[in-house]
Order: sequence, then C-alpha cells, then structure tokens
Amino acid sequence: MIRPLILAMLMVSIAGLSPVAGADTRYGPGVSDTEIRIGQTVPYSGPISSLSRFGRIEAAYLKMINAGGGVNGRKVTLVSLDDAFTPAKTVQQTRKLVENDDVLAIVGSIGTPTNLAVAKYLNSKQVPQILLLASTPKLDDPENLPWTTTFMVPQPAETRIYAEYLLKTKPDAKIAVLYQNDDLGKGNLAGFKAALGSRATTMVVAEAGYDIMEPTIDSQIVALKASGADTLFHASNARFAAQAIRKAHELNWKVQHVLLSGVSSISAVLRPAGLSAATGAVSAFWLKTSEDPTWDDDPGMREYRAFMKEWAPNEDLEESIFPYATAQIIVDVLKRCGDDLSRENLIKQATSIEGLQLPTFLPGITINVTPSNRIGWRKARMGRFDGTRWVLLDDVAGN
Repeated sequence: MIRPLILAMLMVSIAGLSPVAGADTRYGPGVSDTEIRIGQTVPYSGPISSLSRFGRIEAAYLKMINAGGGVNGRKVTLVSLDDAFTPAKTVQQTRKLVENDDVLAIVGSIGTPTNLAVAKYLNSKQVPQILLLASTPKLDDPENLPWTTTFMVPQPAETRIYAEYLLKTKPDAKIAVLYQNDDLGKGNLAGFKAALGSRATTMVVAEAGYDIMEPTIDSQIVALKASGADTLFHASNARFAAQAIRKAHELNWKVQHVLLSGVSSISAVLRPAGLSAATGAVSAFWLKTSEDPTWDDDPGMREYRAFMKEWAPNEDLEESIFPYATAQIIVDVLKRCGDDLSRENLIKQATSIEGLQLPTFLPGITINVTPSNRIGWRKARMGRFDGTRWVLLDDVAGN
C-alpha cells in the first residue's frame, strides 16, 4: 500500500512540474499561454515629445491585433514608458521594464543616445533589444551587441544617398551643415562628409552645432548664411529643421535644403516652417505618403487609412505611417516565433528576415536582417517638395 501511494504521489509531482519545465524552454519572461508582454521607452515628454506618436500608434495597432485574437492566440501587452529623451532616465525606465515589469523584450524604443545608453545592459542580460528607432551604426554590432537590431536606415547609408545626389546634380555646391550636438547629429555629419570623400574639404564650407535644449538656432543660421553656402544639410531634429527653414527664408537666404528623412514631414516640419520657404527642399523616402495621390488606390494605404480612422482617429495621418509600419514589423516578428516565445528564438526570428515588403514601403524597398547584418534596409528614393507635396525622383538609390 505504501509503495503504490508513494509512486502515485511522485507521478503527480512530476506531472505538476512538467508544464513549468516545458515553459522554461518555450517561454521567456512576460509570456504565458494568453499573453506576450513587451516594453519600450518613448519621449512622451521633453524636447522631442512629438515622437511619442510611435508609442500611441503601436499601442493602437496592438489593440486592433488583440481584438482580432492576438498573435498566435496570445494578447500582446505593450508597456511603454516615458524617458523624456534623457539617457539617464532611459536607463532607469529600461531597468524597470526588465527587472520589475518582466518584459520579454525591449521593442521599438526611440532615439540614438537613449538606445545607446542601455544597449550594453540589455545585451549583458540577454534581453532582445529589437526594431529600435535609431540610425546610428554603433547599434549594428553583432559581435558586441548580439541581442540588438534597429528599424531605420543607418546614418552612413542615408547620408550617402544625399552625398551622391549632390555630387551628381550640384557638384559645385557650397554646403553648410546644421547638426545636433549628439550621436544623431554628429553621426550624420560624419557619414555625409565620408560619403563626399575627397570633395568634402572643398564642398563643406561651414558647420554649426546646437544643443537639443536650446530655444532657437537663429544665431547658427545667421552664421551659416555668412559662409556663402548655397546648400544647407540638416543633421537635426524636426523642431530645429522647421526653425532653420523659416529663419533662412526670413534672411532671404536662397539655399537648397537637404533634409534627413526623419525631418521631412509636411505637417510637423514644412508647414510650420512655411510651405513657400520649404519649396525645393529634397529628402529621401522609403515609405509611401498619405499626401501623394499616387497611392490613393494602393491596397496597403487603403488598409492604413482604415486603421487610422477606426483605431487612431485623433492622430496625424501623414505622421503616423512610420509608427504603423513599425507596429506591423513587431507583430510580424512575434508571429514568426510561433509557440517558441523564448528570448533566444525571438532574436533568432528578428535576425532572419528576408525580402519582406511591408504594405506601406515603397516598391523595391524590402527588409532584410541577418545575424551578421542588423540593418533592415539601406535604400530609399529621393524626393523634392513642390510647395504642396513631395514628388519622388529617379529610381531607388542606395545599396
């Protein structure tokens, strides 16, 4: 009697332990049969709080996905915390996400200096830090940052597109550069000059940096105009790009504006600067735009507009396309994991993407991420602002 009883108790004990043991190999932190919990930091406050739309649109998209049954039957919970675009606060909030909120991964966090501030910590903890909205090539480091991927065209690739465009269309340009005094601005400045090669020493005639907390950059624009430059490369954020375009116009500085893709928004940059002041500006594009009638009947854009109308009616239609695409790739990577939602499988799937064409990406621009190359795409199309909308030029550029 005793031996059968002991055997029965042992079998019950083993049966009780088996699901846990299985879950340990199948699920990472923040995952259960009904939920996948991911985290991110976003500047909901501070000098670039306009980028908080990424967190809001991604949350709205995941709400839609959850309403339709979730990802492989699991609800996706996004814990999105404010870091005010301050690296020290990013560290604090990221530690909270990992150590207190127990998230599976950090997904889609915003900013170059902020993501750099937590990359080593997350990699030391073997926590996936994926699909980051940061353009610095410092985060494309598979050897030292094997748990990190980005979701932006890298600074060297984007600035090469601008350099090649100017070398082809305006080889005698006298270029002034306005740059943000951090990894974003300095990285784009360095990439741009490297892409110009030996011509940089003669073509770049002036540079002016600014601190992100400065109220205006009027003095920098006055100094850059005095250099005699006829072209202004903006290695800046949206607020200062708008200020620079407006101030140049006020000074009657007839300059060719070359804008980073992140500061080419009509609603956030060109309209505040003044549409007439911005006319003739050029930038690079990898996304379709809601203000271009070319895409009025495009299935991907129709789907996007329907989403915005139902799930994010108070958000700016033009400004939300990139956050929407980011939300789509987040869901795509989670779906690829199937029922193996371990951190190891998540980073494996996030670095095994080949030829993915998102519905809002321009034709010919696909996403490819491998274990040895963490950059999603390196191509774009140049466009020129005609005073009303961006008009795409030529074919896809980049490599």
